[in-house]
Amino acid sequence: MTDETKLCTRPLFFERNRVFRVYRGGKLFHDFFGDPAEDGNRPEEWVASQVRALNREQESETEGLSLLENTHLTFADLLARNKKALLGDIPKFDILVKLLDSAIRLPIQAHPDRQFSEKYFHSKYGKTEMWLILQTRPDACIYFGFKDKTDKQTFSRLVEESMTNKDAMVPYLNRVDVKPGDVYLIPAKTVHAIGAGCLILEVQEPTDLTIQPEYWCDDYQLNDYEMYLGLGKDVALDCFDYNKYGKEVADAARKSPRTLQDENGHLYEQLIGTEDTPCFRVFRHTLTQAETLLTSAPSLFIVTEGEGTLYGDGYQRRISKGDYFFLPYAAKDKYSLKTAEKICLVECKAAQ
Repeated sequence: MTDETKLCTRPLFFERNRVFRVYRGGKLFHDFFGDPAEDGNRPEEWVASQVRALNREQESETEGLSLLENTHLTFADLLARNKKALLGDIPKFDILVKLLDSAIRLPIQAHPDRQFSEKYFHSKYGKTEMWLILQTRPDACIYFGFKDKTDKQTFSRLVEESMTNKDAMVPYLNRVDVKPGDVYLIPAKTVHAIGAGCLILEVQEPTDLTIQPEYWCDDYQLNDYEMYLGLGKDVALDCFDYNKYGKEVADAARKSPRTLQDENGHLYEQLIGTEDTPCFRVFRHTLTQAETLLTSAPSLFIVTEGEGTLYGDGYQRRISKGDYFFLPYAAKDKYSLKTAEKICLVECKAAQ
């Protein structure tokens, strides 16, 4: 058995993967990962990522790609060479998962749907995403959907006003106060922004495509590429769905977890299902003085609370809040998780 073949039969852990962004944040990673309690320009952790970051000035060609723990091997390369062992009959593990902490309000933005992406970015993926709020600072909020009916011409005017008035667009969006545990689905082309003070677990289609037509991100002035990704302003503003407005749009974005199982100390919930989006599925496991066999693979697991032990097939590893791992198809039904107290994990799966 080669080293790579052996890797594919066990839970895969990764090197930390904090990615540069033009906005500041990351202080709340202190409680989650144990990082220094300070804000900076690496406010995002990309989890088991096969996606390169679209930073205009990249530190390396592999920025954004995740490395397997204690190796120089990218998850993308391992998948390319060991697809059957890692994925079984699933053609692709086509999601991107992030943890991000915003110290500021992010630029008002929208992400392309698949049709827009294929036409203008030659990508078959758009960027529908979901957010699970993990922790907040005071007065945390998100902005979602236009408050009232707005047209492209009005929005284009607000873009130009944002050069001298950084908050020109804010009154035109619904503000939604958030708290830990809230779940939101953000369909492609819906106007939105993450407000200051949100630590979020984000699951999305596997792209880094964002149209953010504001001139400022706090005190940083965005250039044309950062605003429009190489598109002209008129074309880029077609990425926004101007028919999504009103409080009901914001209300519909919030999703309530659905209990799938609650027995023997194991609460198993669906956060996002195929009825919500065809792009991905997200579940949550909460174990209280219990153990369970991991029967779902391929899956990506993120520990959001507590601690426990992952074991099986001559393997044992202590895991706790902030740890994350990918369970290959070849490891299905071979590993269990147990806790003497409590542990909570979010499970992310491709749509297939």
